Parts: sequence; structure tokens; C-alpha cells
Amino acid sequence: MSAPDAYLLVKTLHILSATVLFGTGLGTAFFFWSSRTADDSAQLFAARVTVRADFLFTLPAVFIQPLTGLWLIALAGLDWSDGWLVASYGLYLLAGLCWLPVVWLQIHIRRMLEAKVSGGPFDVDRFRWLCRAWFLLGWPAFASLILVFFLMVAKPSL
Repeated sequence: MSAPDAYLLVKTLHILSATVLFGTGLGTAFFFWSSRTADDSAQLFAARVTVRADFLFTLPAVFIQPLTGLWLIALAGLDWSDGWLVASYGLYLLAGLCWLPVVWLQIHIRRMLEAKVSGGPFDVDRFRWLCRAWFLLGWPAFASLILVFFLMVAKPSL
């Protein structure tokens, strides 16, 4: 495979994984958030699907993104310390630092709903706090990824 072909293949993988990362995140967030006014069984279903989607789709994309990004930098002969790349690294890290607790929150929310649906103990105040924290952490993660998309497209000199 020639260098231009390799670059296009890696770039395609990078774009696809970015699409999966952002699209799955946005889709599951919408799905999970929309279930907040539903009955307990529907909320539990949404929580289970959200956690499963994060592990099946988001997690692999989280690893593929930096690997293909670094590969693209090498193939294109870019300077690893260009401002737009450094800003992208930082924003991606910020998104990841928000996403990790979000996954933890989703798992705990799911467990609380499982206990509630099966008639077990349920702490409403803790549940609300977890949901609020989940919601608030999503905003900087999504904003960061939108800015990364902009930087990848515009490649501004920073």
C-alpha cells in the first residue's frame, strides 16, 4: 500500500471513529436524558442500553481516535507540537476526563434503578445528585469534542 493510500485509509478510520464517538455520545445522552420522566422500567432500560453502548461503541472509539490521530500526524509529517494539535490533545483529554466519571455515574444510576425496580432500597436524593452530575459533565465533554472537530478541519495557526 502506498503512503497516500495508507493516509486515506487511516484518515477514514479516524473520521469514522470520531463519528461513532460523538454520535454515540450524543445519541445515548439524548436517549438516557429523555427517559428521566418515564416509569422506572423504562428508565432502567435506557440506563442499561446507555451503559452497554458506551462499552460497545464509545470505548473502542476512545482508543481508536488517538491512535489514528498520531498515525495521521506521522504520515502527514506534521509537527507534533503545532498549536492546533496541542489544543486538540488538551480538549480530547478534557473530554475523556469528563467521560470517565460519566461512565461511573451511569453504572451507579443503572444499579440504583435495578434495586428500585426489584423493590430494593432507593435513595432519591442520591439518584438526583448522580443524574445532575451526569448531565453537567456531559456539557464540557461535548463542547470539547466540537472544538476538536473545528481544529481538525480548520487547522488554525495557534
